[in-house]
Amino acid sequence: MTEPNKREIRIIDTTLRDAHQCLWSTRMRTDHMLPILPIMDQIGYESVDLMGTVQFDVCVRFLHEDPWERVRLAHQAAPNTKFRSLIRSKSIVAFDFLPDDINELWVERLYANGFRVIGAFDGLNDVDNIAGSLRLAKNLGAYTFGALSFCESPLHTDEHYVATAKALIDRADVSCIMIKDAGGLLTVDRIRTLVPALRKVVKDRPIELHSHCLTGLAPLVYLEGAKLGCDQLHLSIKPLANGAAQPAVQTVARNLRQLGFEINVKDELIDKVSEHFAEIAERENKPVGVPVEYDNFHYSHQIPGGMLSNFREQLRVAGLSHKFDELLDECARVRAELAWPIMITPFSQFVGIQAVFNVIHGERYAIVPNEVKKYVLGYYGRLLGPVDPNVFDRIIENGAKDIPLKPTPLEPLLPMARKKYPSASDDELLLRVMYAGNQVDEMKKGSANGQSPAQGNILQMLQTMLDQKEKGRAFIKRNDLEMSLTVQ
Repeated sequence: MTEPNKREIRIIDTTLRDAHQCLWSTRMRTDHMLPILPIMDQIGYESVDLMGTVQFDVCVRFLHEDPWERVRLAHQAAPNTKFRSLIRSKSIVAFDFLPDDINELWVERLYANGFRVIGAFDGLNDVDNIAGSLRLAKNLGAYTFGALSFCESPLHTDEHYVATAKALIDRADVSCIMIKDAGGLLTVDRIRTLVPALRKVVKDRPIELHSHCLTGLAPLVYLEGAKLGCDQLHLSIKPLANGAAQPAVQTVARNLRQLGFEINVKDELIDKVSEHFAEIAERENKPVGVPVEYDNFHYSHQIPGGMLSNFREQLRVAGLSHKFDELLDECARVRAELAWPIMITPFSQFVGIQAVFNVIHGERYAIVPNEVKKYVLGYYGRLLGPVDPNVFDRIIENGAKDIPLKPTPLEPLLPMARKKYPSASDDELLLRVMYAGNQVDEMKKGSANGQSPAQGNILQMLQTMLDQKEKGRAFIKRNDLEMSLTVQ
């Protein structure tokens, strides 16, 4: 029998953000949320994850909902809940970085619209890219969290994460440190070395643990993390749990209590929320999360679950199912050659699409997306290690010639944007800066049917880019994938 552990573990709910991002392609609508929010408001969560930049993006481009209105309505429906927002580096909804004045206004508007828990992550763990936003959020009065983007590689050691955590504390005075394991790669053995190492530098600040069930290990990792000193766990409510999402709060809370931990959430209210989303899933034929089998190959390619399933289906449609394992092997090879980027947005897309080009074309790195060339040149931040020299040379040679070999500082954008949209509120202005054409107007009309205006097979679009004969730039954007290619 386990010795009682009286320490309290606080729960951060991910149902309204990351869980449906993983299982419903981020297609949870505001009207799905609002009826159940008064119940969630009483559960006793430490905080509730509501909006990352992906949710803003899908609201505008696919659901044609005003994301800022979702934020305001959620705060009205659950006034006692501390809602969280997650910022992705300096790019917000796109891949390329935005000027500092846009990123600063983004943080200010998050706070003005009610967010009191604001955090940020960078896919390269380059603290330069997020320290400014975190300092601003803290100065405004927000509780801030700095995320350590986790993966497995020769470069992503415990020492690397300790150094990153120390930099987040020293340079941004974050309220807590979050272990962000988007690939579900943490094992029980690794958490046993990582958390104690972090605790030495984090000291009395809380440590949050966020993982995914892609390998089936996350529920065990969470229990071990709690034993080792993690204070807050990211969990979602069945049926939006397991699969590619977070572990289920129903199961993890029960197991933690059996280990003697104190978990102060109201189980009967969680059951009501579960019933609410189960009814939506059944009515709208949406998938529900189920536990997955362990697959050691996941540690080789580390491709996120949604991207993996998309590749499998698109190869099948293209009659190239026999290339699936070859594509995964190529992804692993490209990742190693590109200095082991963490396989989260945008770098998972960079690696995946470069691998597709290599496999389809036959000659490796003969076709190079613009973003891959920018990556190796440091446009997205400081790389942890050197790119393979031969690959670097091929990327520079075959990539677009109009990309400068050294990134230049970005000029402020707000003055021009305010002049172009003089009657827009700051909330609307930010959306107009980030979305070209009439996307914001279509969102405002509220006339969408929930379907993407750019449906289609990604491989077919990539083949079209390869077949382009005329000089110019081809650009695709679908869900959380965007890539450009310059034909010279």
